[in-house]
Amino acid sequence: VPSATLRGRTPLGVLKLALTLAWGIWRARALLKETNPAVIAGFGGYPTVPPLLAARLAGIPSVIHDANAVMGRASRLLARFASVIALTFEKTKYLRAGDRSKTRMVGMPVRDAVLEEVTPYRTRSRADAFSLLVFGGSQGARIFADVVPAALAGLPQAYRARLKLVQQVREEDMQRVLAAYTQAGIDAELATFFSDLPRRMANAHLVIGRSGASTVAELTVLGRPAILVPLPHALDNDQLENATRLQEVGGAWCIEQADFTPERLRNEFMHLADSPDAMKEAAKAALSLGEPQAVARLADVIEELARA
Repeated sequence: VPSATLRGRTPLGVLKLALTLAWGIWRARALLKETNPAVIAGFGGYPTVPPLLAARLAGIPSVIHDANAVMGRASRLLARFASVIALTFEKTKYLRAGDRSKTRMVGMPVRDAVLEEVTPYRTRSRADAFSLLVFGGSQGARIFADVVPAALAGLPQAYRARLKLVQQVREEDMQRVLAAYTQAGIDAELATFFSDLPRRMANAHLVIGRSGASTVAELTVLGRPAILVPLPHALDNDQLENATRLQEVGGAWCIEQADFTPERLRNEFMHLADSPDAMKEAAKAALSLGEPQAVARLADVIEELARA
């Protein structure tokens, strides 16, 4: 189904947008007639606009689900037309007061592989090994390859000796990161991809990562404390808002990328390594935001609309 973003304010851009959306709505209405769905569900992004507008014209109920603490631009456009707005965060930025009456808190659905790893947080003593997991999305993140090795290599020997590190590293950064940890005598397992990432998250005392919707949802379902470095320059700063929500309840520490230096990370790590009770409380706070039943709750919303 054709769609387009709402960017561009030139007359030609507006005309092209209008024609593309009109064609997309026409195609979507044809598909709705062919498939005759009881409910339409949209999960954000501009490709959802024509189908949900077509559903409104056809009198088919719809639900939009927003995964972030900031309502996306497409969701904002569609909110007034949707039957239900399913939210992940109670405090969702840009949600209009007039639309709040049709919101439902369902949480962010997570994979079964994550739910299977839900176990109590393992509190450590200051003398125990410290399990640290670092990852930055499906392809890793260069900022972590630049900052984390320098931060950890500068730790006093007593901290380095207890550290058990697992880090996702991009292929082009692998050799230099490995060399830094080898020289520092740090026990590190590096890979470009971990197929068992949920298990590794569950085994970690602390996670360092970005704060996309899926990462934050998985951390809260598992109940694992994290240092979160939001992706900068993201549209509407959704990752910063996600990290802030988790930090507000005490479940994470948010460091913006401009402030994410080896010195800052080293100091944060040493403080947390010396504060196992604070880590335990952060794990508990993260868990308080988790919604392991998000899939079932969202399915309930859809079934209710279908029966209405």
